[in-house]
Amino acid sequence: MRNPIHPAALLPPAGGIPAALRQKYASAGHEQLDPQGLVFPADLQLPGLSSLIQESWRRSAQLQANPDNPEAPLAMDSEELEEYRRQHPLAAIMPVIHKLLVLPSHDSGMLVAVGDEVGRLLWVEGDAEMRRRAEGMMFVPGADWSEATVGTSAPGTALALGRGIQISGAEHYKRSVHPWSCTAVPFHDPDSGAVLGVVDITGTESAVAPHTLSLVEATVAAAQAHLRVERLQLAAAKQSSPARRRGAATSGAGRDGGGTAGSLYRNSLQLLGRDQALLSIDGRTVALSARHSEILALLSTHPEGLNAEELCALLYPGDASTMTLRAEMVRLRKVLQQLNPAAVPDSRPYRLPLDLVPDSGQVLNCLQRGAHRIALEIYRGAVLPRSEAPGIAELRTRVSSLLRDAVLTDGSAESLLRYAELPEARDDVEVRIAALKLLPPRSPKRAAVVADLERLEAELSA
Repeated sequence: MRNPIHPAALLPPAGGIPAALRQKYASAGHEQLDPQGLVFPADLQLPGLSSLIQESWRRSAQLQANPDNPEAPLAMDSEELEEYRRQHPLAAIMPVIHKLLVLPSHDSGMLVAVGDEVGRLLWVEGDAEMRRRAEGMMFVPGADWSEATVGTSAPGTALALGRGIQISGAEHYKRSVHPWSCTAVPFHDPDSGAVLGVVDITGTESAVAPHTLSLVEATVAAAQAHLRVERLQLAAAKQSSPARRRGAATSGAGRDGGGTAGSLYRNSLQLLGRDQALLSIDGRTVALSARHSEILALLSTHPEGLNAEELCALLYPGDASTMTLRAEMVRLRKVLQQLNPAAVPDSRPYRLPLDLVPDSGQVLNCLQRGAHRIALEIYRGAVLPRSEAPGIAELRTRVSSLLRDAVLTDGSAESLLRYAELPEARDDVEVRIAALKLLPPRSPKRAAVVADLERLEAELSA
């Protein structure tokens, strides 16, 4: 069978802008940037450069990604990387990635990279010579290739947009990456839909041939199905064997890569748009009481821990006794003991013993790296909307206001209209006016926006 990612199998596109001309446009675009590439005026339009690339360059400039810095920064040392990879859910899909992408890449002059949800590369495999060359720009495991750090690149921009993308040569924001081309597709959790990471093919012009994107998308789909099957098998094994169920919570090597059984999942806390949080640990989910939701939300956003007085101040409006808090913590420990003993909080200070990813934190991380589309996708509503806990109210305001500011500043008409559907934006005149300015004159969506503005005007004048 012909190698699916060998250059001979990847023909150039029959239509569209020729590759050489695209590179000329991109190179000319770089010449119009300021010397450091840190300013991209809102009214600057670069001829021949796609709107997708121009928008990514604009985000890169706003995020202060330096195009003249030749190397990506190292985000993790070797020991941190090894432990992080071992515990990450993507470790379970590496056999699929290896079989479908890495093995064929050895004779194709390309690299295969898998990164986490914030753009840090966890694995970089493939052609040995290309790996040595890629070290010059720090395209190596442990390096940060998010759009906020290196600017436009397939791994970072795919995560920023939430979909597959191809970046060719000079379309990269970082000039040291211009000899390279790449294709990347985000990897979504097959159960929750949350972004877990990204799969990338990097090489020369053959890395952005038409079939490459379809190949990576198909591989990601196969890997997602593999992860789902692994989880189902783990759940079945736990139900069939009490002894194995007890052992799985504390030990047990994974099948491919030595990870624990828990590495099939990303422990999460869903706070957005709900009054009672959903806590998921090792694939088991429980609905929490309102107070327990608040406590875990605060502890998950303070991984360093909180003493009793600090947690009490963030949890209760006005004065409250730490004795009240201690009684609540006893009840919470009983709930978590039944779910997973490893999740029971430490005391002095109160601290979670395992990593717990709140969906509010995912939104903030996305906004920090300029990925407002993904942030809007994750955002289902305000953080614990009925909570009056001071710490929750502050978190709720911060997440909501930062998302609104990002959508108003950088959002497309589509993003603005999607934001306007949120309960908290029901009466937001500014968002609707901004969307109206961006919609084409003949867009059928204008009528609904105008009707909304007329409704708001009538309500205000009543």
